[in-house]
Amino acid sequence: MTDDLTPESEGEELSELSAGDAKRDGATAPETAAARLAAALEVGDASHRLQAALTAGTRPNDAYVDVLVARCAVEPDFFVREMLTWALIRHDPVVAVDRVVQELTSPIAQARSQALHTLSKIGDARAWPSITSELLHDESDEVARAAWRTSAGLVPSTTEDRAALAVELAAEFGRGDRALRRSLSRALGMLEDVAGPVVAAATRNADEGVRIHALTTAHLLENPDADFDDAVIEARRIVALEAMPGAVEDAGEPAASEESEERPDASA
Repeated sequence: MTDDLTPESEGEELSELSAGDAKRDGATAPETAAARLAAALEVGDASHRLQAALTAGTRPNDAYVDVLVARCAVEPDFFVREMLTWALIRHDPVVAVDRVVQELTSPIAQARSQALHTLSKIGDARAWPSITSELLHDESDEVARAAWRTSAGLVPSTTEDRAALAVELAAEFGRGDRALRRSLSRALGMLEDVAGPVVAAATRNADEGVRIHALTTAHLLENPDADFDDAVIEARRIVALEAMPGAVEDAGEPAASEESEERPDASA
């Protein structure tokens, strides 16, 4: 039955089964269609899996949602995972969101990260309560990254909610490599003015890595079009200047010139 889903039959609808096929298999047509999709998504050729996901999204069927979500947790190919997410976006959001949020508590990191990615693409605010603090601080960098982006996109518009999220995100300053830090800065940037005070407070953190990351983010908040790497360079420059003896005093009180020191007192 898997052969029906090869590129040669890309126009065939996965759920297009005759009553005789379903009856012979002892299942309803939707159940059989879902089984065919599951089989197609397990073939060794990634291009065939990609085609199966594309077909499932082109002709949505609620019976496919479970299969698509389950495959997201184990699919090794990035492009196939993206197509699985696209296919889920094409389904009824009520059905898709209710099923996808269940993956947020999965012990499989890829299941959690892909579920967050999918929720960010669907953009349904009903998913917001499911994005927990545990996900924002997940030990997996990919899960945390996806949680930052998704939470910033789905957070309610109230100042209280956005400020609370900014505090959660700022707790991750200094984490990971360049790409991860850039992702966090972008997520905070999505919160705009609400993030400003929280980021400013982090620029005074005792940890140098946290200060540099916070200063980088502060620069990007003020200059949204600035390059991340340029912002990092500027942040490092500021931290280096702060570390110089007397830097703070010198910055606030310029030293008197030799001319002023040698000038005789007019009242003498």
